Amino acid sequence: MGRRSREAPDDAGGSAERGAPDRDELTAVVAALHFDLAEVLGTDCAPKVFDRVAAALDEQFTSVVTTGQTVDREMLLTGVWSARNTQPGLEIAVSDVREIARSGNLVIVRFTAENRMAGVVTRRVSTAVLVTDGRTHLWRSVHETSTPAES
Repeated sequence: MGRRSREAPDDAGGSAERGAPDRDELTAVVAALHFDLAEVLGTDCAPKVFDRVAAALDEQFTSVVTTGQTVDREMLLTGVWSARNTQPGLEIAVSDVREIARSGNLVIVRFTAENRMAGVVTRRVSTAVLVTDGRTHLWRSVHETSTPAES
């Protein structure tokens, strides 16, 4: 079953002047999207899970994926929909969530995501721009860089 790790990172990060609630909230936002992605890709989940992924992405969303290709919201969602339930047992663990900067309604966050499936582990460090109204967060942009998985 696709799922995320609920392990709390050793240090959820964030700027020194920000309190734990901000770190916890950003960690929850990052983990929630990755949990839903693992559900869609790794199980025969209800369509509402895919709908949550789509709803989390800003209309202007773009991403630079680990191959260096730039994709927009439509391309990403089309790919995720096409790949649903093709990676049984996929788990995505999120750690090291750190707020890099905050200005107005934008929050920049860096985190590590680790995919685990059938004994294979892939890891990437990502930087994301989130748009917030103070209550909700939408993903505007993500840049992923592959890194070696730890043994």
